[in-house]
Amino acid sequence: MRVRFAPSPTGALHIGGARTALFNWLLARHFGGELVLRIEDTDRERSTPENIEQILDALDWLQLDWDEGPIMQTDRGERHAQALAALLESGHAYRSTATAADVKQFKELYGADRGYRGRAEAEGAVRLRVPDEGATVVHDAIRGDTTFEHVHLDDPVIARADGSVLYNFAVAIDDLDAAITHVVRGEDHLSNTPKQLLVLEAAKAVGLDRSRTGEPAQLPVYAHLPLLHGPDGKKLSKRHGAASVQELRDAGYLPEALRNYLALLGWGSGDDATVLSTEELIERFTLERVSRNPARFDEVKLRWLNGLYLRQLSPEELARRLEAFTGRRGLGEAARISQEKIQTLADFWPLAGPLLDGALEDPQARERWLGEEGRAALAQVRDALERTPSFDEQGVEAALATVIDERAAKPREVYQPLRVALTGSTVSPGIFESVALLGREETLARIERALRSS
Repeated sequence: MRVRFAPSPTGALHIGGARTALFNWLLARHFGGELVLRIEDTDRERSTPENIEQILDALDWLQLDWDEGPIMQTDRGERHAQALAALLESGHAYRSTATAADVKQFKELYGADRGYRGRAEAEGAVRLRVPDEGATVVHDAIRGDTTFEHVHLDDPVIARADGSVLYNFAVAIDDLDAAITHVVRGEDHLSNTPKQLLVLEAAKAVGLDRSRTGEPAQLPVYAHLPLLHGPDGKKLSKRHGAASVQELRDAGYLPEALRNYLALLGWGSGDDATVLSTEELIERFTLERVSRNPARFDEVKLRWLNGLYLRQLSPEELARRLEAFTGRRGLGEAARISQEKIQTLADFWPLAGPLLDGALEDPQARERWLGEEGRAALAQVRDALERTPSFDEQGVEAALATVIDERAAKPREVYQPLRVALTGSTVSPGIFESVALLGREETLARIERALRSS
């Protein structure tokens, strides 16, 4: 098995493209096949080195490796020209100055007949000659068979008048030369497939399919993945949140969690399992379990799944990832006490940052919790924490329990004034863990500042 991922470097790798890359990667790894990475960079204006680097960077972060490539489509111009010449010489293609408007007008006057082909000229764009009769059938591993009757197909333009080939021709020749056995891509490419199959059939007819193995190549198996929609059922777009792999990385998602989530968009494991390691995905993945129905990308569900993955990390590994994400060092204990409350790496700093960098200024939090009753509770907390012999989490919990009992208060009536005094905010890691992390001297200093300024 040989599959390929062939992005166009006209921007960052979006979520749909990442899912296509993942499905090809899983298919290759499941069957012990090979994944070819081809960069379809024929759009000279929008295909930039920066965009190519973004794609490679995204694949690297997702930990999706490839076995061959990256192959730049623009480097294959000589081969494309050779194949084009062969089709022109054999009569499978012809030059014509007829425009799309000319073809439309002819069809309106004379119906589906291709009489305009008789106007083949010495110059003009190159069109592929579609057989007059019969049909091209796309055998799709997901969608089943789709038949395209030739009588309804125009002769597609496969090269411009200057000889530069167009997308459907280049893709077909590239797949042929790379001996691609399975083409797995988005449903939006389905309309391109009959044109590419016609190119492949013409290429085989003139012997262009023997360059790699010396044997005639078989036509690829096609599989068109269902579209991605947002939670509202509409086509996925920027309005639904993060649109690219880099945006998801910067939002603090883990690559292994994103791989797990993307795999479930249009594919089922067979037993409704949701949390699947990459090894399990490789073991279970087949095209037969890919749905024809659109899949919904819901970042709320991705956040939930990412939170599960974060809590499965060891405290040491979580700290390592947080340090890489934030650029800060020495986050071990802060990472440990935050692990149960965060769903992404980006959640960490708003939660624990005030413990490490100093309290925030939140007037609403102070007004809500550091009024007369709150200051009274905070003063008792200060006295209890000064006296407690042990300042670890258990000692802090015991000291605060004493204050709660003495005041006959609800826990939050003690915890929240203390939390606001320490962080300036009403949210933080667990209060016992937060106090122990700060230590006795810093905790008492922050309480004093809060009492003086209230």
